[in-house]
Amino acid sequence: MINKRLLIKNLLAHNDENSFYDKKRKIDISFKEGKAKFLKHICALSNSNPKNNSYIVIGVEDEDNKIIGVDFFDDSKIQNLINAYLTNPPIVQYENIPFPHLPDDKVVGLVTIRPIDKITSLRKNIWKYYGGSVFFRDGSMSMPKVFDIEIKDVNSKIVAAIENHAQNNIKLTLDGVFDFMNKRQDFNPQYKVFKEYFVLCWSGDKKHVKKEVFFSRVDIELINEQVRLFYSTLDEVAISYTEDSFKIVEYVRLGLQESYKYYKLEEKTIHFDDNANYSIEANLIFDPPQYDKKVLHHIHNANNAILEKLEKNISLNNNEEADLKNLAASYLICYLNGFDDALLKLEYAKPYIKQYSSALYSSYKETLRILRKVKYS
Repeated sequence: MINKRLLIKNLLAHNDENSFYDKKRKIDISFKEGKAKFLKHICALSNSNPKNNSYIVIGVEDEDNKIIGVDFFDDSKIQNLINAYLTNPPIVQYENIPFPHLPDDKVVGLVTIRPIDKITSLRKNIWKYYGGSVFFRDGSMSMPKVFDIEIKDVNSKIVAAIENHAQNNIKLTLDGVFDFMNKRQDFNPQYKVFKEYFVLCWSGDKKHVKKEVFFSRVDIELINEQVRLFYSTLDEVAISYTEDSFKIVEYVRLGLQESYKYYKLEEKTIHFDDNANYSIEANLIFDPPQYDKKVLHHIHNANNAILEKLEKNISLNNNEEADLKNLAASYLICYLNGFDDALLKLEYAKPYIKQYSSALYSSYKETLRILRKVKYS
């Protein structure tokens, strides 16, 4: 079993960027340019390594390999994006890896691209890249090339050696368990061993809503691989487990005019197998709430008026201040009910909300996270 934290350290220590490994300070797939660049790198690394895994490490300074971390990235639908834009898409896994020196809200992103021994290309145009383009790694660069020769396998032995040096051991496992239990004493930390091998630790802030039990501020860590799942103070999840699986059902609190309900968003299950392998399966189970179109027209117009005032730096009245707290969430409701331009307004509002207050911006980012999951489903 590979310890992903050790793997990242070995990649950083052993290599500059090359044909099986890339590093980024951050990625942003919220916009077409960011999606296009990410897809280009996936395509190039997959084509350059037909027999071995390739990796992208995210949250690292380019000049000195300093680990600075990035925000926790929960995009279980990232494979859908890759499948939509690439021909012969590889299997890609994005994992959030904690490091002891980073703040609790920062991790290192690790993208693993599995070998498929086929040529991957862009299926359709995106940004400035044309459909049909084939990319390869040329040193540290992902470059378009005409494919007319057989790809030579030159990296398998090197990658195998790096992965072998990142194997887990008892000391790392025990240190990981004790570290988790000590750091999260305020949130009732627990651990469970699955299949006599996997050690899973989890903690959360428990609360009762009517007859149901929810958790927020949930940390889940697969100690063997140093892989972390995280749900913020804004999230509400239900947790259950059996002898061979651990299930998290995520809920979102949506509504209008102070009338809110909990709706199931996504069901994520960690399956543990007898052969010391595990898999994480995510299924979107969201059924968006539907509202009267006349009510939504009124709310949509009110949101637009607030946004215009923010743009012109005009003070808001008390009612508008209250509506501003729900602006992102109500734009999301409008979008889910067929107001397509609400999505554009939501994106346009970002700099004004970010400038207004950190609390409001945190709520805005949570809305975008829900939207991203729904869009990629």
